[in-house]
Amino acid sequence: MKSPDNFQLSEVALSQIFWEIDIQVKTNLSRVLAAMREHKVGSHHFASVSGYGHDDSGRDVLDHVFADVMQAEAAAVRVQFVSGTHAIACALYGVLRPQDELLAVAGSPYDTLEEVIGLRGDRQGSLKDFGISYRELPLTINGSVDWESLKSAIHSHTRMVLIQRSCGYSWRRSLTIADIERIVRIVKQQNPDTICFVDNCYGEFVEEREPTAVGADLMAGSLIKNPGGTIATTGGYLAGRAEWVEQALCRLTAPGIGGSGGSSLNQNRLFFQGLFLAPQMVGEAMKGNALLAHTLSQLGYPVNPPAGDRQRDVIQAIKLGSSEKLIAFCKAVQQNSPIDSYVEPIPAGMPGYESELVMAGGTFIDGSTSELSADGPLREPYIVYCQGGTHWTHVAIALDAAVEAINLIHENV
Repeated sequence: MKSPDNFQLSEVALSQIFWEIDIQVKTNLSRVLAAMREHKVGSHHFASVSGYGHDDSGRDVLDHVFADVMQAEAAAVRVQFVSGTHAIACALYGVLRPQDELLAVAGSPYDTLEEVIGLRGDRQGSLKDFGISYRELPLTINGSVDWESLKSAIHSHTRMVLIQRSCGYSWRRSLTIADIERIVRIVKQQNPDTICFVDNCYGEFVEEREPTAVGADLMAGSLIKNPGGTIATTGGYLAGRAEWVEQALCRLTAPGIGGSGGSSLNQNRLFFQGLFLAPQMVGEAMKGNALLAHTLSQLGYPVNPPAGDRQRDVIQAIKLGSSEKLIAFCKAVQQNSPIDSYVEPIPAGMPGYESELVMAGGTFIDGSTSELSADGPLREPYIVYCQGGTHWTHVAIALDAAVEAINLIHENV
């Protein structure tokens, strides 16, 4: 293991990476501004209605703006989505019917979807309980989509393919928009009616196009991740073809109500402003990830994505190799957080996850991964997943402490 005294960050390389990220931020922000200008967003749209939420003009205009930004036919931004998993579940339950098959084409889904699908859990109303079958296409030995097997993977009853854009708690590379476009093309060649659904969590604004711009029929995500710009207090979104968005909303509310119900509970201003801030916040997280990758790789730790590679989402994975280092890393991040810096992360179980987790997240919004957080399951090879960061300099401060903490453990082994 190299000493921190023996490595130097490549400032020239990082400066070039940072400049490229800033150019992308400008492109994505221009798209947000164009959508707000097109739909004449004004301060009167910040107001909300009570009760059923009928005729909430701010909410409805936000839906139109969001659809344009996500390059989709329709979108729905709702405070009633409690998480990204909830938005995804509404999409699955809203569109799938008994005897349909759901096919995951990028390996195993994120842990929190396992009980939704019925891979584990005890008859709480999973897709399996409703007669919806599940199959997954394993990744290749090098962790990529099995493109050859995908060419013949769609069966007559395969109603939907699940495309998880981000790596989740796995070591595979997250998918690029080009990867998603290729998946959609191969699926549609076999059956044009098979619905291509994307779990877009952690991926918004990382590239200049979104999955719905390259043929995805429906996608979902969380507002306390990228598109909330670190200030949305809760909520999630759907985007895609209008009929599938509405079917998912009928599962959020009820058939016959769909997207017409649901007050925005005075959150419209935060949602509009968060969307405006989102490209910049994502850019800062990507810069932080680049810094993490360069530093930890020079210390000898495997990192994913590799240092210097283009970011595919706002997650940087570091293979630390021991539970002690994983816990120490998360403790250092927590100690350098603006909120609850005095709290010590302790491994524990969490609803929806199979393994115990250690999580650091002294964030202003509880559970926000747009702000700086770090977590990982206590299982080999003990990978820490760093997400978000409102500015890369905060990541740098936390990184200094984390490097010191894991080096101290290494010296004492």
